[in-house]
Amino acid sequence: MTSAATTRLPLAARTDLLVGSVIDSSTSLLARQTHDIVRFAMGSPAAEAIPTEALAEAARTELGTPASFDYAATEGDPGLRAALLEMLAGTTDATTDDRLTITAGGMQGLDLAAKLFIDPGDLVTVESPTYTNGSATALAYQAELAEIEVDEDGMSIDALRAAVDRAGRSPKVIYTVPTFQNPSGTSMSLDRRRELLELARSWGSVVLDDDPYGMLRFAGDPVPSLHELADGDPLVFSVRTFSKIIAPGLRVGWVDADPSLSQLLIHAKQSMDTCTNLPAQRLVAAFLRSGRLEEHLAVQREEYRRRKDAMQKALTEHFSGRATWTDPEGGFFLWVSFDGEVDTEALFETALAEGVAYIPGNAFSPARRFPHDLRLCFASTPTDRIHEGVARLARAVDVAAGR
Repeated sequence: MTSAATTRLPLAARTDLLVGSVIDSSTSLLARQTHDIVRFAMGSPAAEAIPTEALAEAARTELGTPASFDYAATEGDPGLRAALLEMLAGTTDATTDDRLTITAGGMQGLDLAAKLFIDPGDLVTVESPTYTNGSATALAYQAELAEIEVDEDGMSIDALRAAVDRAGRSPKVIYTVPTFQNPSGTSMSLDRRRELLELARSWGSVVLDDDPYGMLRFAGDPVPSLHELADGDPLVFSVRTFSKIIAPGLRVGWVDADPSLSQLLIHAKQSMDTCTNLPAQRLVAAFLRSGRLEEHLAVQREEYRRRKDAMQKALTEHFSGRATWTDPEGGFFLWVSFDGEVDTEALFETALAEGVAYIPGNAFSPARRFPHDLRLCFASTPTDRIHEGVARLARAVDVAAGR
């Protein structure tokens, strides 16, 4: 009889494409460390930005009956759907009930989109750099990826056209994080948003509009979302989440899509999890009904502005002339680019030993196009710790260079 140690499991061919997430894996890695580390790696809200007391109060009032722990409607609990519609009214993401599906965070929204639209071999364009988990989801459904350059105005539409010309076929899906992009922090300009929608219509391509950070603008002028500019176009599939504006551990988000997809989304979600966590949905709904969200967001925006400014100042002090970096107007992240002498993957262990963590640039490119870049999250770290963390990063670069 063959021993268990030598048994070959009949894995599906798609498992070769399950690349996982360097970002998410960093949580476990950092939990194993025993020394002090300034954590610029995970894209989490500041601990003090989590409305802990309000959520605890909501738990006491909303979760006192067995019904609060039952199954929920797959499309989302009616109370949350109503509170969400009211929250979005008058914003760039205003919508209608027949377009909403409540999800287990933004990642489930991306997975649902891939499940509905991507066949093996379909061309999917992704920004370069891009959100690791977004490109990994497309790969898991056996897409062929084309990476599209990002500059200070977001995804380059010229580069998108050129990539499609080289491929000789239209993309099935165009994946974008248009506002305060993860990882670069840049935002797609209004002109480019309009051009993107025009191209998508001409190609018949779905625009997968992933916008977790749009409510966290702390500088500059607001830009209409792709959802608003699309004005109901069925080719735009919008994914949103409460992870960045309330708390990531709740795992509650939503999809805004053409009403013709509602039943398909329900079917697709029922094969995943039946329904989004009902207690978490009710906590979010209670928080929204409390009227505290706008004040909560205003405090977050101001604090994140302060932290971004602190990181800009620290980078200027320690890396002026040695690197360049983006200057976001909102969100969580900025992107640092070194010259060819700094390999950010090789640097990581040294940086960790020095007491600072980040995400290397190659994590944000399936083709590993950014060996000399890295992403820093400023949102989760107080300003004094930001200065210390950047100083530690500078020491790590010097140590690695033998200075």
